[in-house]
Amino acid sequence: MTNDAHRKLITRLDKVAELDDEDRAALSALPVIIRDVQADEDIVSEGQTVSHCCILVEGFTCRYRNIRDGRRQIIAFHVPGDIPDLHSLHIHYMDHSFAAMTPSRVGFVPHEAVWSLCRERPNVAAALWLETLIDGAIFREWIVGLGRLSGKSRTAHLLCELAVRLRAVQLAPDLVYHLPLTQHELADALGLTVVTVNRVLQELKAENLIDRERSRMTIKDWPALARVGEFDTNYLHFRVPVTMSAGGPGPR
Repeated sequence: MTNDAHRKLITRLDKVAELDDEDRAALSALPVIIRDVQADEDIVSEGQTVSHCCILVEGFTCRYRNIRDGRRQIIAFHVPGDIPDLHSLHIHYMDHSFAAMTPSRVGFVPHEAVWSLCRERPNVAAALWLETLIDGAIFREWIVGLGRLSGKSRTAHLLCELAVRLRAVQLAPDLVYHLPLTQHELADALGLTVVTVNRVLQELKAENLIDRERSRMTIKDWPALARVGEFDTNYLHFRVPVTMSAGGPGPR
């Protein structure tokens, strides 16, 4: 029976791959166990042996590594519809942790069921493979930002990326979206100090590019923010471009 986890997964894969009705029916038949997790709770921990893939149904999650002195580097954010640990099909020993940043709902699918689906539906296997390739593309974009962009540019880039990914799943209407991240968490992802993150956000607000009220992020000037962040949507590999004008139709 199709539930919210199936719908979110199919919506996500439809954005990057061409699925037919039989593919969608097969995805809807996947066995999914739903679990609610608390903010700051590890869903999968570094060193853990994994036997399930996770579908993020609701909430906001991240992947991260801790270094020896206890500092954390966030290496990815995930939005509803994502499969954050799809690579665990091939790499069973987790080399990083995957955690909820807000109260979240996660669907767990046994590896055996995913493997069976891939054997029976090559088109779905190709779509899942594409998901891992896009995951790698996002990593490469983050590496370039951390290595070569200024703190202001990489902050703008991250705000643009999250806006596009959330808008693609109908969670960022009119360039407004829920950003439940503290400045400490943004700093952990951007490789900046909290002081720098605060200053950069204030600069972007003063330039009338964004507005942030608690966890509500509003992008007021998309073209200008994208220029500051050197942002281009190509690395997200959507089949149909996501329109980013305020009041526009959103994903087509």
